[in-house]
Amino acid sequence: MAIRKYAILGALALAGISLTGLSARAEDVTLTLWSLDRDIQPAPNLVKEFNAQNNGIKIEYRLIQFDDVVTEAMRAFATGQAPDIIAVDNPEHALFSSRGAFLDLTDMISKSTVIKPANYFPGPLKSVEWDGKYFGVPKATNTIALYYNKDMFKAKGLDPNKPPQTWDELVEDARKLTDPAKNVYGLAFSAKANEEGTFQFLPWAQMGGGSYENINAEGAVKALEVWKTIMDEKLASPDTLTRGQWDSTGTFNSGNAAMAISGPWELDRMSQEAKFDWGVTLLPVPKEGAERSSAMGDFNWAIFATSKHPAEAFKALEFFASQDDKMFKNFGQLPARSDISIPETGQPLKDAALKVFLEQLKYAKPRGPHPQWPKISKAIQDAIQAALTGQMSPKDALDQAADKIKAVLG
Repeated sequence: MAIRKYAILGALALAGISLTGLSARAEDVTLTLWSLDRDIQPAPNLVKEFNAQNNGIKIEYRLIQFDDVVTEAMRAFATGQAPDIIAVDNPEHALFSSRGAFLDLTDMISKSTVIKPANYFPGPLKSVEWDGKYFGVPKATNTIALYYNKDMFKAKGLDPNKPPQTWDELVEDARKLTDPAKNVYGLAFSAKANEEGTFQFLPWAQMGGGSYENINAEGAVKALEVWKTIMDEKLASPDTLTRGQWDSTGTFNSGNAAMAISGPWELDRMSQEAKFDWGVTLLPVPKEGAERSSAMGDFNWAIFATSKHPAEAFKALEFFASQDDKMFKNFGQLPARSDISIPETGQPLKDAALKVFLEQLKYAKPRGPHPQWPKISKAIQDAIQAALTGQMSPKDALDQAADKIKAVLG
């Protein structure tokens, strides 16, 4: 047997086959990762950089659609076909964690020299927690503010250095800026019947004194009435009801909307596409001096509990986290970490916008977290759609939403 063993080893050596190479290939691991990031956004680029290391771990990337994240991921988990890694919207993290779909990363994180909970902002970090344990790692954080076309402001006799600060001013400016003959709407935003609609509306409700637990507060009803005025007067495109934030902001970039409610994830694309002078200001408030609010958004990384390669998947998350300091420079997204300072890019418009978004983040409030968040959000989405399509008054729509949410909360 010994002679045969050495003969085999000798034959392999003569054939020029490295024994360590065989070992490395035998240990190669392929992971799957799902995200809705497009090619100019973080996930696919981080995957390329990780794969370029040739460290024996390869990641296969799959682009999924925003509307399909929860249903498709939960279906995949139930049928044993879940990916190893997924990027999930932060208010929906608790849904997966509470059902045992995500791997408890607490021990791995405690031993990591890269991922340190103390380095993360409290809001994003809270969104990956469940039952006192960590079931993910914040990917980034963001919020929303008001983009505006300074050239259009000038053309309509508006001061480009005085964008709207209140809801009334926003509506008045949108009326002046709307120009049907030039196919220009005053405002672009998303009221789509998915999480994006909730993401955009909830800050308005919060500024009006409401919350998801009190979605029919008087100020929240007023907020939806303002949205209805904007839609009824055609100050925003009719497909505001069906378009997500990416597409709605695209109309601003192309010069077909004078203002847009969107986030810092648009900055790189806007810098490339917008052929006009633009600026960003804080979200308008109900009236001067009113409490501010904004959405706290973006996604978290998580490893499915069914992954056959949890250690390798966690190495991937550590690599992603190690690149957080490049998040804004490369992708216009804000790292979810307090230990990272964001240097100026040298692009005046982008750097000015960054200051506004960092200021807006001070007022950002989370959605949830709650394991039944999709149901809560769906009630809010239904109310938005019912009110803006004229099926119900804003008050009746939000009263109905409040009843649905109360039933969910118990």
